[in-house]
Amino acid sequence: MEKIKQTLIDFVRSETIKAGFSKAIIGLSGGVDSALVVSLATEALGKQNVLAVLMPYKTSSPDSLTDAKLIVEMLGIRSEIVAITPMVDAYLMKYGEISPLRKGNIMARQRMIVLYDISARENGIVVGTSNKTEILLGYGTLFGDTACGINPIGELYKTDVWRLAEEIGVPKKIIEKHPTADLWEGQTDEQELGFEYRRVDKLLRAMVDEKKNEQELHSLGFEKDFITKVQKLIAKNEFKQRTPLIARLTK
Repeated sequence: MEKIKQTLIDFVRSETIKAGFSKAIIGLSGGVDSALVVSLATEALGKQNVLAVLMPYKTSSPDSLTDAKLIVEMLGIRSEIVAITPMVDAYLMKYGEISPLRKGNIMARQRMIVLYDISARENGIVVGTSNKTEILLGYGTLFGDTACGINPIGELYKTDVWRLAEEIGVPKKIIEKHPTADLWEGQTDEQELGFEYRRVDKLLRAMVDEKKNEQELHSLGFEKDFITKVQKLIAKNEFKQRTPLIARLTK
C-alpha cells in the first residue's frame, strides 16, 4: 500500500504539471473514493493547490456534507459549497416526474458542469474519483461522475480503495459507511448493483486480472448466475471506457 500510495501521489503531481496546471479541482461527496483522492492530491500538490467542491442536492444525506467537511478540516484544504438543487430542479420542472436513473444522471452531469466551470475559473485540473470496480461494471454516469482530466484511483478496486484510505489516514467512519452515490434517501451502491463490493472484487480480480475461464471461476466457488451477471455488466458498459468513436475518412 505504501508503494501504491507514492506511485499515485507522483502520478497526480506529474500529470497535473504535464497538463499545464498546478491546482486540482475535486468533487468531494463525503464518501471514501473522493476522500482518498483529495488526500492524495493534497500530498501531491500541497493543501493550497487543492479545491474540494461540495455539491449537495436537496435529497442528499446531511451526513454526506458533514463527512465532506470533516475531510476538508482534517486536510486544511480550500473548499466551496455549490448546491445543485436549483439547477437540477429548473430542468426537472419541464418534465415532471422522471425515473430515478434519469434524475441521477442529471444530478451527476450537473455536478460535472460545476466542476469544469470552477476548473476554468481556478485554472485547475478536474481529478476523477471513479474506482476500477465502478469502471468495469459501468456504475457511473458518462460525462458525469466519470468525467475528469486525470484519475488516480481508476486501477484500484473498491476493496483496494478501502485499504489505501486506511493507510493514508481517511477517518474510519468514512471508510466503514455504506458506499452510496447519495442520489435518493437510503440509496446504496451495493443495493443497486445487487451484490457486495468485496464479493464482486474477488470475482473481477480472477476474471479480469488473472484471466481465469468460467470453469476455473466455478472451481473458486463463484456461482454461474453471478459470473454471467458480472460478464454482462462488463460487456454492456465497455463503451463507457472509450473515448467517443470518430469515423475515419483518411487511411
